[in-house]
Amino acid sequence: MVNLIKKKRDGHSLSREELTEIVEGLVSGKTPDYQIAAFLMAVYFKGMDAKETAVLTELMMHSGDVIDLSAIDGIKVDKHSTGGVGDKTSLILAPLVAAAGVPVAKMSGRGLGHTGGTLDKLESIEGLKVEMSSAEFIKQIQNTNIAICGQNANLVPADKKLYAMRDVTATVSEFSLISASIMSKKLACGADAIVLDIKVGDGAYMKTVDDAMRLGKMMREIGANLNRKVICVITSMDQPLGYAVGNGLEIQEVIQCLQGNGPEDLMELCYNLGAHMLVLGEKSTDFDEAKDKLKELINNGSAFSKFKEMISAQGGNIEQIENPSLLPQASKCIEVIAEESGYVADLKAFDIGMASMKLGAGRETKASVIDMAAGIYLYKKIGDSVSKGDVLAKMYTNDESNIELSKSKIINAYSFTKDKIEPNSIIRKTII
Repeated sequence: MVNLIKKKRDGHSLSREELTEIVEGLVSGKTPDYQIAAFLMAVYFKGMDAKETAVLTELMMHSGDVIDLSAIDGIKVDKHSTGGVGDKTSLILAPLVAAAGVPVAKMSGRGLGHTGGTLDKLESIEGLKVEMSSAEFIKQIQNTNIAICGQNANLVPADKKLYAMRDVTATVSEFSLISASIMSKKLACGADAIVLDIKVGDGAYMKTVDDAMRLGKMMREIGANLNRKVICVITSMDQPLGYAVGNGLEIQEVIQCLQGNGPEDLMELCYNLGAHMLVLGEKSTDFDEAKDKLKELINNGSAFSKFKEMISAQGGNIEQIENPSLLPQASKCIEVIAEESGYVADLKAFDIGMASMKLGAGRETKASVIDMAAGIYLYKKIGDSVSKGDVLAKMYTNDESNIELSKSKIINAYSFTKDKIEPNSIIRKTII
């Protein structure tokens, strides 16, 4: 291991055999943490080439269980987001694409810090089960064309261990390691093709379009090396997606979207990502035709019906979907009032995410307990006209301890200008 650390420290590429030794030592625990930490720091400064990154991804992917979806007919297309505020896209996109005939076998994660998790949002629905065996997962997709569940505990153990080390050695932001981490999990979930939603902006881990493009190209190369089709879409996270931030609140907005009443930015993102999924799944030959097909599935109610079918199959209380007022409700609702007039020039997604977390909607640590009713509903976004005294947002919580702190964060998230400005397009770049 000392020789491998030295080799990477000096900027040389590692062979498959050498990377195998590192991953096996990591998973078995035979290699001490201090040597893994030294290796990560060497990678942080010297990087890994495309072949090394693809090999590391493959080795991490096969370090635990790999889901075999071959029993499911059709091309299985997955979607992954790098995380954002108000990002309930998967919960709209999955039933929408499944209604179009593409099997959606989605394994999702939980939220931490300023970003929300798909599983947490789903669990605001009474009785809904997100943990299932591989056999249950496959059977549900065969029956309904859709399932969203938590990741198998033995899925990519190498990534779990490596990420924990990256987190405490200041090496999380290295691009090869980010790419291998994301792609190893996606590939282990069994997808034939993947659409990656790479967020960029204030509320994202990628702060510039150039960095997001670099990450996207790396992940496309990994896919090509491992015989998977990958499309990367660079999307804006300068402000929260839609209007709702918080688990139960976001489920209400998902229902509105599937009923044809969704916010423009959120629906544009879903139609764009979904059209790529339909083309990859060979249910459409043309991107614009695919978008039109998805819009029709919203308009005729098929997407909403598929969502209800998934919720019912996973044990969720369907009455809460048909009557969203039955979803978790907070005891406190506090208005945040505009202190000046003008047009909204900026709405920092990170600050809104942190304010929502402090109200109870997110986790400060992995052990934090989420309040499913907590969150924020935004009434003003970038480009909107505001008069002093208008309601900018409403805070929902069952805990009064952080109300003033969250209110301050929301007010500070907004900035105003005298002249109307247009927000960035939700779709910034596409890598095909």
